[in-house]
Amino acid sequence: MSNRVKVIPCSGMGKVYGLVARESALRVVKELCPGEADTVCLAYIVTGDSEAEKLVKGEKCITLDGCPAMCAAKNAEIAGGIVKEKIRVVDAFRRHKGAKPGNATALTDEGWQIVDEIAGEIAERVKELSREG
Repeated sequence: MSNRVKVIPCSGMGKVYGLVARESALRVVKELCPGEADTVCLAYIVTGDSEAEKLVKGEKCITLDGCPAMCAAKNAEIAGGIVKEKIRVVDAFRRHKGAKPGNATALTDEGWQIVDEIAGEIAERVKELSREG
């Protein structure tokens, strides 16, 4: 088992929620928690890629889902990941009623603000999980 928490965003192609999920995960892994968190491509997990499954199996995971289908959470669990936190991007949007976050390919300043908020929440949780050992 690795000490690094796996942050797994949904693919959410064609939707702003998916873009926010992916950008939030990247912000955590690259900027807020380098060395404490990694990400794994959901498409590889879904298709049963053995390398992706090895990266997830038995590992602490935080999933980010853009819609209620919760594909990232469900597939991380199917691959043997220990999902410690299931984040729904749509819940963050409820705190920003009327925001114009952008579209599936580009975020506005409001969209990046939501990314920062979600990434900050995830980073705190990554640090907590890292301390658990």
